[in-house]
Formats: sequence, structure tokens, C-alpha cells
Amino acid sequence: MQANTALQAEAHAAIAAAAAHVNIAAYKFVTFDNIEEMRPLYQDICKRLALKGTILLTPEGINMFLSGPRSHIDEYLAWVRADARFADIEVKESYSEEQSHKRMLVKIKKEIITMRMPLIQPEKGRAPAVEASTLKRWLDNGVDDEGREVVMMETRNAFEVDVGTFENTLDYRIDKFSEFPEVVAQHREQLQGKTVVTFCTGGIRCEKAAIHMKNIGYESVYQLDGGILKYFEEVGGAHYKGDCFVFDYRTALNPQLEATVTTVQCFACRAVVTPRDQLSPLYVYEKSCPQCHPERDQAAV
Repeated sequence: MQANTALQAEAHAAIAAAAAHVNIAAYKFVTFDNIEEMRPLYQDICKRLALKGTILLTPEGINMFLSGPRSHIDEYLAWVRADARFADIEVKESYSEEQSHKRMLVKIKKEIITMRMPLIQPEKGRAPAVEASTLKRWLDNGVDDEGREVVMMETRNAFEVDVGTFENTLDYRIDKFSEFPEVVAQHREQLQGKTVVTFCTGGIRCEKAAIHMKNIGYESVYQLDGGILKYFEEVGGAHYKGDCFVFDYRTALNPQLEATVTTVQCFACRAVVTPRDQLSPLYVYEKSCPQCHPERDQAAV
């Protein structure tokens, strides 16, 4: 395992050295009670450093996806961490020749990720988390360290799952995260006696999901620390099929955290458009795809 980790780190270092831009994903659940005051400050520094991406400021914390040159990203993170609330914020990185976002937005929202469960407050205590290397070992063995069967559970939306997911995962085909609490409550009895690991792209959804599951009586539930992207970074694509959907122009990253060219996202409806679907006459760049084109029902006849 140490040898594999060293090779993974060496590969990432080589990619990082060659890339023009660093893409970061970071979040932290913490009381953030002056978001109106802070918004123009975040806007100003991102404009000055020519960063592109999205920052969400919410009363429960911050979420950000940004892209820019290494020195600019480092300067931005130093500024963010000067705020004691975010001094320990963890960051996941990937690399690209172009900036992974085309514009810069700083938004104020009610939640980092909409779940509509106000009693879930990750700042007051996380559900247990499992590190990537430990999860890989569990999946290699089929059981956790206590001998329980390990079950992977999706918390992402169905169109994201279609790009790639862990092998033999539970996928309830939700269209939005606010549907998750009701769906997962319906399956609690079926998962008694098993260890459930929730996961998502970067850790936010699975963190809230695992807390909710503990609250409603799941006995053994973990969140994948850092999500799929951290798993890719630390152990590669073991037990994972396909790529990982990301919300920027790259659409998907492979286990080497490289942008893939096999999928795109529909500009109109945000559905994932496969290479086969891109050949359809119903796929019109930045206008429609086979899932939302006005003539899709006629084409299916």
C-alpha cells in the first residue's frame, strides 16, 4: 500500500508541475454569521487574482470550486485561512491546461447543499469517517475490521452516478439531494447488521447523509472522507467503474484526476450526454440533447 501511495503521489506531482492551472474544491461546516459582509471581499480577491469558479457562502459554512494559476490559488488560500474559522480548511486539487470554470460567482445560500433538515449540523459533530486507504482495504476484503459486510451508498443525483460509481453500490436514483432522507429511511431495515459507507464527489453530501442516517437509527454508517476525488487522489480507481462527474467544463475526471473527453453536459438541462448521444441529431451544442429536445418523443417512436 505504501508503494502504491508513493507512486500515486509521484504521478500527481508530475501532472501538477506540467499543468497551467490548479483546480481546487474545498468546504467547511462552521458558523458563518457575516456572509453579507464577506461576500464583496471574496468577490474582490477573486477578481484581483483572476480566479474562476463558484463560492457559496452560507450560515452553515463555505463551499468553493475555483481555478487559477498555482501562485494565485496559493495567495487566495492564504487569505481564506487568515480567517480563524477557515484556518484548517482542507483542499482537494486537480490540474488542467485551461481554467476549469468560465466565470466567477460568489453566491449567498441557505445551505451548502440543500437537504432541508435543519437539525443536521455537521459543525457540532461529524458522523464517523473512513479514509480512502481503509475503505479500499475493506472493499478488498468484502468486510470492515469488525467483519461486517460493507455496502457503498450513493448520495449523488442519478445523472452524476451514470458517469461512474463504485462497484455494487446502492443507487436510489434520486434527482436532488433533498429526496435522500425519505428514500434512505425506507431502506433502513434492509441494511441492519451491515456497515454502510456513504459517498459523493467531494464529501459534503455524504457528510450530511451519514449524520442523518445515524440520527434515524442506522447502526454502522461512515462517510467517505473527502469523497470520490480524495479517494482517487490517494488510492486511484480501485473498486470504481467509470469517471467522476464534476460541475465544471471538464464534465468528468478519471481516477488519475485527468479530464476525460468521453462525456459532456447538456447546456440546457444539465444531463450527461454520452459519446453515442452526441451523435444524435437531437444533440445541439448549448441548446439541447436527446433528453430535453422538443422532438425527443417523436424520435423515440
